[in-house]
Parts: sequence; C-alpha cells; structure tokens
Amino acid sequence: MDEIIQSAKTLQANVLEAVKTLNLDNDKAVIKDLEKKQQEPTFWDNQVSATVSMQKLSKLTAKVKPWQDLHKNVQDILELASLQDQSLLQDLSVQLKNAQETYKTLKNQLRFNGPYDDHDAILSIFAGAGGTDAQDWAQMLVRMYVRWAEQTTDVSATLIQESAGEEAGIKSATLSISGPLVYGKLKGEHGVHRLVRLSPFNADNLRQTSFAKVDVLPKIDAPNEVQLDEKDLKIDVYRAGGHGGQSVNTTDSAVRVTHLPTNISVAIQNERSQLQNKETALTILRSRLAQLQLEQHASKISELKGPNEQAAWGNQIRNYVLHPYTMVKDTRTKVETTNAQSVLDGNLNDFINA
Repeated sequence: MDEIIQSAKTLQANVLEAVKTLNLDNDKAVIKDLEKKQQEPTFWDNQVSATVSMQKLSKLTAKVKPWQDLHKNVQDILELASLQDQSLLQDLSVQLKNAQETYKTLKNQLRFNGPYDDHDAILSIFAGAGGTDAQDWAQMLVRMYVRWAEQTTDVSATLIQESAGEEAGIKSATLSISGPLVYGKLKGEHGVHRLVRLSPFNADNLRQTSFAKVDVLPKIDAPNEVQLDEKDLKIDVYRAGGHGGQSVNTTDSAVRVTHLPTNISVAIQNERSQLQNKETALTILRSRLAQLQLEQHASKISELKGPNEQAAWGNQIRNYVLHPYTMVKDTRTKVETTNAQSVLDGNLNDFINA
C-alpha cells in the first residue's frame, strides 16, 4: 500500500505542475464568467456573439475538465490508500495505473503550446506537377484527411470549396477541420506531398510521379484575433460558376476578397448567400494572414510581405510510393511504413505524433 501512496503522490505533484504550467486557474475563471453570461436574458440577442462565446466555453471546458477529473481521481486514490485496507489493494492498483495512463495522454497534449495550436484548421490541397495524375492525387489526399477526421475522436471535416479537374480528380479543395487541438496536430502536414505509382491515366501504364501541396492554417473566425483594416481589402462579387442548379449561377453570390498589402486572394462560391460566402472568405483570409505572421514573425499585419516560398515544389515533406514497392516515408522525421494503403485510409497518427 505504501508503494501505491508514493506513486500517487508523485502523480499528484506532476498533475499540479501541469495545471500550473497550463494556467488552468485562469481558464477556470473564464469558464465561470462565460457560464454566468449565458444565464443573462439578453445572451442570445446577438447570435454571432453568443455562438462565439459558446464555442469558447466548449473549447475551454474540453481543456480544463480532463485535468480536473484526473486531479480528483488521484486525490480519491490517496484518501482510500491512507485507510491501509489491504482488500482495496488490487482495485487501487488498477485505478492508479489508469490514472497514470490518463496523465501520459494529457501530458502529450502539452506539446501543443503554439499560439494557435488549440484552434480548428483550414486545410487546402492543390494539385501540382503531374497533370491529371496530380489532380487525382489531390483528391486522394482529400479523402485521406477526411478519413483521418472520421477516425479521430471529436474531430469532423467539412468541405468548404472544391474545383474539379478537367478529366479526373480536383485542381484544389479546402476543408474546415474542427476538434480539440486540430491545428496543432495537423500543422506538420503543411508542405508538398509526392506520389509515385503506375498511372491509371496513361495508356502504357507507366510509372508516374505526381505532386500536391497541402496548406494548413489555423482557423481564425474571431475578428479580434487578426485585425483587418477595411482599406486594405478589395471585395469583388460575381456570378458563381460550376454545374448550376439550385439557383447557384443566377445571382452574384460568389465573393473574392483580396488583401492588398500581401495580394492574398480568397474566392468562395459554395453558399447561395453572398454574406455567407463573404464571411467564409474573411475567415480563410484571417487564417492565412495568421499563418504568415507565424512564419515571418511580424508583429503587425501591415508588415507582412506576402506568402513565402516555404512549400516550394520539389521540397516534398513526405513520399508515398505505390510502385515498384509500397512505402510512405516522411523526409523530416524518417518515420516510414510499408502499409501505404493504411495511410491513405487515414491512419496518419504515427506521422503526426512524430
């Protein structure tokens, strides 16, 4: 029993240190304040503000509650162990082991301490060199990330924009991926992904190398996080293209927002509403500018110089080889697997964790 008490005390000290490092007492105060605001009769008068508050509360609760539960669990173990009742020994051993595993899982999340790591993510995929094969490869990557989201607890993926390829696949697509620490987990996917396989679009069935670029941004949907000056924005509206139907091409609902200092442009036409398309475009624009700030260490949006060449073609971060052998290998961490199909089916956690 003394061994259990000593191990539980060590775990308790580690948990308290983590709570201090994470500044959870401050988060608990914010949660209390948000819960108090929810009780106010006028809370839902401003739907946008209320939704932002609810999302913030949900995110903070998801961060704080597991640590609170773990701390209480360890306290309970210590109290029961202090009774020196040998009949409880086996149960307490199991509880302590479970608590230690929980701590290990939560401790891994401490790695995600970047300024936007707790945000959702905007993930865009662009076909690169390789013609139709590259467009097909881009679509395979979309499927891979959607499958990863489906297999990950509390994570979901929504298609925001897609541009179809001429013969097959896609030229580009943008996903909104939501869940705990999603940007922190996916930001390492940012870069060029290279595929080697026998081409299904080549009459001679020759080996083909294709490239696609994956762009991962922190989702900034709160305007106060990245301030945009109206005079720096050029907003164009136009008639949506595509396959029509459902009034999609009959109104000027598509929106293009250009940030003049950096010349970054975002065009959205998925929604029927011009206002919805504008809000989505502004969210993606803020996200791109936030990412750019991180890369250039600029303190002000006005100091940004436009996108850099960090993810230039040919600088692949990961190779996916389907012929003459199967192998997926990350060029940075050297993590590799011969089960390429499993990776393409969304089993990315080994690469993400590395």
